[in-house]
Amino acid sequence: MSKNLIIIFTRNPELGKVKTRLAQTIGEASALNIYSFLLEHTEKIIRDLACDKAVYYSEAIQEKDIWNPKIYQKHLQNGTDLGARMSNAFLNAFQNNYEKVMIIGSDLFDLKQKHVTEAFQSLNKRDVVIGPAKDGGYYLLGMKALHAHIFENKTWGTSSVLKDTLKDLHKIKVHQLETLNDIDTFEDMKNNSTLKQLIHD
Repeated sequence: MSKNLIIIFTRNPELGKVKTRLAQTIGEASALNIYSFLLEHTEKIIRDLACDKAVYYSEAIQEKDIWNPKIYQKHLQNGTDLGARMSNAFLNAFQNNYEKVMIIGSDLFDLKQKHVTEAFQSLNKRDVVIGPAKDGGYYLLGMKALHAHIFENKTWGTSSVLKDTLKDLHKIKVHQLETLNDIDTFEDMKNNSTLKQLIHD
């Protein structure tokens, strides 16, 4: 068992339940297609990293899917909103004696192994690491101890999340990764030829 854990937050890939803002432009089937592609991309990035790995599902744990149970621990997200669900996932990890814990989303076409490696290394000198997203949220959050207050009083899914989180962390040493673009709307992917090929007519 490694002392480092990466947690991937996923939505169960079901028609009409994923990428709903994107679906308003390209339809539910294409949105599901793109989300499934992004899930597989995330799994490939994470698979060979030298740390423990856990997948947290939004609706139900799936036994037979792209997340090999020999590689990934499987859990169900638990909490009334995204903040509570992330806080509970971190808490569970620290209670299981992990020393560095990282959480990422599953909709990042630009995510590379180097981002996760840099994040873990930064926790040697910093208390928290955060990966800013272009939409004002964050795509990665890592800690060595639970700072539960940063998950409270946030309007999740809005452009103020990163700014409000950094405000909560003003007394704590934070390392920021490069800003990446997560895929939530058609605007986020309009210049991405790979993703555009996944749109059904």
